Amino acid sequence: MKQLFLYGIVGGLTTVLNIFVYWLITRIFGVGVVPATITAWFIAVLFAYWANRKYVFHSKVKSFFGVIFEACYFFACRIATGFIDVVIMYLFVDLFGFDDVIIKTASNIIVIILNYVASKVFIFRGDEK
Repeated sequence: MKQLFLYGIVGGLTTVLNIFVYWLITRIFGVGVVPATITAWFIAVLFAYWANRKYVFHSKVKSFFGVIFEACYFFACRIATGFIDVVIMYLFVDLFGFDDVIIKTASNIIVIILNYVASKVFIFRGDEK
């Protein structure tokens, strides 16, 4: 239960960081929406990897290549769940005409669950890779 709580805290902080970086890049530096979104996502996922590794899952991986592998796997899983989010939104909002906010909320719940399972089962298994 403690791990889920910490995962929620890290997820909340990651979301705040993502929004803040996006705001900073678009409002202060005048960068466009898409590059700002990509940059904010990347920084947020870097933070999420570090925080989940250290505070939520207490990764035991210490070697340079082990950490690189773990980080790449973390990013790959986040890209995959981001793709799932896009597909869900396209199918249920664009094709079937459901309310976008309801679908986005449901999609985010699915993505959060998938990210947690991927992190717990595949990424931060507790062993040196």
